[in-house]
Amino acid sequence: MEKRNDSRPPTVALVVATVCGVGYAPVAPGTFGSAAGLVLWWILPGAPAVQAAAIAALFVLGSWSGNVAERYYGRTDPGQVVIDEVMGMLITLFMNPVGWRGAIGGFFLFRLFDVIKPYPANRLERLHGGVGVMADDGMAAIYANLVLRGALYVVR
Repeated sequence: MEKRNDSRPPTVALVVATVCGVGYAPVAPGTFGSAAGLVLWWILPGAPAVQAAAIAALFVLGSWSGNVAERYYGRTDPGQVVIDEVMGMLITLFMNPVGWRGAIGGFFLFRLFDVIKPYPANRLERLHGGVGVMADDGMAAIYANLVLRGALYVVR
């Protein structure tokens, strides 16, 4: 991939992809992006329809802004793009009846699955452009959601 030739960055897309600059954290931007996802989860109403709509909107926005960011930064899945982590946290916590303790547990589960990328998450990241940026984190989040759901069942 080549870096853009014009001198003006695609500001709106980069703001979306980096979640208002969170992705520029000097260390562990994905962890900071996941923390932003926790904040969004806390702000959103708990209604499943609202959360599902937010997940869908983040996937669409992330796919678009991820495409733009890949072209701008000249590489696949640039570290500055953290909208995928925000969406991943919402998927991890989706329809899991947790308070803050459970949400923090979900945070660590998502970070674990996002890093190790078990099959098929490792294959999904090979998808072209922004869809690949978003899809692998979506799959990692589904694993985290299921493990969290199992842990909640065992604890209760």
